[in-house]
Amino acid sequence: MRTNIKQGSGPSVDFSNPPGAPAYCAPDSMQWRIYKNPIALGIGGICAVLLEFADPRIRSGVWDHSTYKIDPIGRSQRTGLAAMVGVYAQRETAEKMIAGITRLHHKVEGKTPAGQSYRAMDPELLNWVYATASYGFVTAYDRFVCRLTDDEKDRFWNGGGELAALYGVTRTAKSEADFMVMMEALAPGFESHPINTEFLDIAQNSDSVGGIPLFVKRAITRASVSLLPPLVREKLALGKTWDLTLFDRMLLKVMGQLAERKFDPESAPALASERLGLPANFLWQSHNRQQTLLENAGLDGRAPAGVQGVH
Repeated sequence: MRTNIKQGSGPSVDFSNPPGAPAYCAPDSMQWRIYKNPIALGIGGICAVLLEFADPRIRSGVWDHSTYKIDPIGRSQRTGLAAMVGVYAQRETAEKMIAGITRLHHKVEGKTPAGQSYRAMDPELLNWVYATASYGFVTAYDRFVCRLTDDEKDRFWNGGGELAALYGVTRTAKSEADFMVMMEALAPGFESHPINTEFLDIAQNSDSVGGIPLFVKRAITRASVSLLPPLVREKLALGKTWDLTLFDRMLLKVMGQLAERKFDPESAPALASERLGLPANFLWQSHNRQQTLLENAGLDGRAPAGVQGVH
């Protein structure tokens, strides 16, 4: 059985070893539950990029200092792998990968076409980027996979702070309302730009991800736009062309629910579960059964000792 996972030209990651090594997120966390669903990650990931690109400083930093404009799918896959490593891989693996990412970020600085200075390690930008990923993933899961209770949403928003600190984040959104406060503070600087629609066109037409029909890619892209807060969608000038259709909504809900039930023994969550002494299909079992398995394995879901998050 495969134990290493690789995305595009990124590094290969072993989620199975060493046995018993904890991750930064506990197996009963909402992060483990939500990140295992590829539909939520696909829709939420595109939404997060749009939210980031609304700020010209982030858009210029990404477009001018990464492979996004020549290999957006590969770049997205590598970003997705980094997210999976943070949630499921052993802590040392996550620390090494994130340290490499931050070393690259320290080199990223410049000016937008309008002359506004930026640097990737600016805490304001780091905080926003982290918040957009949280908003995108939890909102996509809630809309297209399974409705979440207020308590479940609260657990998601208030989990993962240890990971945020590794990236240099100094403030995490603690709720959707808190996210909206962050958004409104930055919104005066948001703007429309051809790069935004270029990114969407690539996302819905690219053949880099094989096996996904074109109409599904386009539905996923429209779904990502549907998650944008109205203020952001208006700022980005994404009109009716990007409206989600009834067919799109029904299709993606079915796909999201099927993805939730489809067990993949070679996926990161399955391999990570086995690493912790749990069955590979741990996350695909009922809540009560998961609690029994955690007790039997001596796992109480608490964060690793000595790990500090951000507030």
